[in-house]
Order: sequence, then structure tokens, then C-alpha cells
Amino acid sequence: MKTIVGVRFRKPGKVYFFDPGYIKLKIKDKVVVETSMGEDVGEVAIARREMPEEKITTPLKKVIRLANKKDLKKLEDNKEKEKKAFNTCKEKIKKHKLDMNLIDVEYKFDNSKIIFYFTADGRIDFRELVKDLAAIYKTRIELRQIGVRDEVKKIGGNGVCGRELCCCSFLNNFDIVSIKMAKEQCTSLNPSKISGNCGRLMCCLKYEQEVYEEKLKRLPKVGSLVKTPDGEGTVSGVEVLKEALKVQFKNEDITTYKNYKASDVKVIKSSNNTENTLDSEELENLKELEALEKLEKEELKNIDPDED
Repeated sequence: MKTIVGVRFRKPGKVYFFDPGYIKLKIKDKVVVETSMGEDVGEVAIARREMPEEKITTPLKKVIRLANKKDLKKLEDNKEKEKKAFNTCKEKIKKHKLDMNLIDVEYKFDNSKIIFYFTADGRIDFRELVKDLAAIYKTRIELRQIGVRDEVKKIGGNGVCGRELCCCSFLNNFDIVSIKMAKEQCTSLNPSKISGNCGRLMCCLKYEQEVYEEKLKRLPKVGSLVKTPDGEGTVSGVEVLKEALKVQFKNEDITTYKNYKASDVKVIKSSNNTENTLDSEELENLKELEALEKLEKEELKNIDPDED
């Protein structure tokens, strides 16, 4: 077992494990830690605890000290430097006529590197821009292209639910969200209703997906022939979370519907339909969503990996 504390450098952001040594720490304490890029300041997000060694994937680096007044003053100074560097970089982008949108600037605690975050359509040749910035700041310069999701995460805002965006409050990483999830959860395929502020499918579609997948395994598909306490009928609708079915009965010219618990019916013949019937408007919406999915995949190819 190893003694660890979890430290977060940006909120929200990934939590990294460090060896606290004999330093007494509590949640929200500011600490100076040793990283692969030198010293950095973060906030304790997970209190001291024991963790099995097999769960620790990289060698533990040390918590050097509790952040003192000098460290906190340096953090504030860096924030002021970031504001000035942002304006300077904007001017240089304009000078070089680069088709890119600067989003944020981050100074490393020891000023060993400055990261400029930007968005753009496709790759940008920013070599001359880097030379200009390096000449001004005399330190290592990194221009990091980010996607629209990361852009919104940095800018912030509220979702359609009225709460602060998940990516700005607690999400550490972005999970893959697909149209398949929206279909399985029987949500509207209208892009305006299931897209977030970033224009991509809402992250919250992922939260309950495992539950839906598990329940769908126990439910017959729409169109399946089933035996009910009232005779044989065809499944015309499924309420996944309630594990309930709407069954259609046809008796000569009369069509009736009844609701049943899935446990009360037995499948006689399963439907081969993998898709629900969509009207023309829904098909157009589906095409738009598929285009968004394709665009996001292309963006990921063009974005440099996180080197932190």
C-alpha cells in the first residue's frame, strides 16, 4: 500500500496522485508539488489515504510543501501575465494573418513554459508566431489546438437544464457520446434538443447509458411477437426505464393497445428491426447529427495530444 493525496491543477481537471510524505494536508489546501515539468501549484482534491500499489500507474512524485504567501503571490502574478500574453498573442495572430481563434493562455508556475490554447478549422502553420512569442517571453512556447468541447469548458456557461455545464463543474475527461445512445434512450433526434453549448451531443447522454444497455437486453424489440395474459400481440412501444411494453392487438378491423410489464410477457418471435421508423423530418435531423459526429472525429485527428 502507498500513501497518496490527489491534487488537481485546474478546476475542473484531472486529479493526479502525489506522495504527501509527512506533510499534514486537508481538502482545498494549496500545495507545491514536483512534476515532470518542474514545480507546480495545485489544490488537494483527495485527502491522504492508502492505495494499493497496482492502482498507481506512474511513480509517485512528492508534495514539496504547503503553498506559502510567496507561492500564492506568484500565482496571482502569473494570472496578470496571462492576461497580457493573451493580448500580445492576439496582435501577433492578426499580424501573421492566421485563421485561428485564441481561447486561453496558461503560464506554468515556474514560468518555464507558456501554453496558448486556440481553435481552428484544420491545421495551422504557426511556426513564425512561435518564433515571435519566444523572442518576447524568452521561454518555451507551446501552441495547443483544442476542440469545441474544450473551448466551452474553458469559457464556461449554463446548460439547458439551468445548471452550470458539466464540463465546467465536475467532468475531468470527455467520454465518447454517440447518436446510438440517443436512439437507445428514446430521446428526440432533434439536434437543437440534444446538443450542448459546444454544438456536440450532450455529455449527459452518457450518464445513464449503461443502465439503458442492461435493461434493453431484457426487453423485446418493437415489432416482436409476444404472448401476454390477454393473448398474442405485437410490441409497438417500449419504456426502457420502467421495463414496460405497449402491445398491439388486432382483431379483424379492431386494433387495441395494452400496457404490460416486460416480466409478464413471453417473446414468441423477436423482431429483426434494428431501427425505429423515422419520418422525413427525423431523417433530416439524423443526417445533421451524423454530420456532427463526423466533424468531431475529423477535429480529433487535427488536435495535438495533451502533453501535460
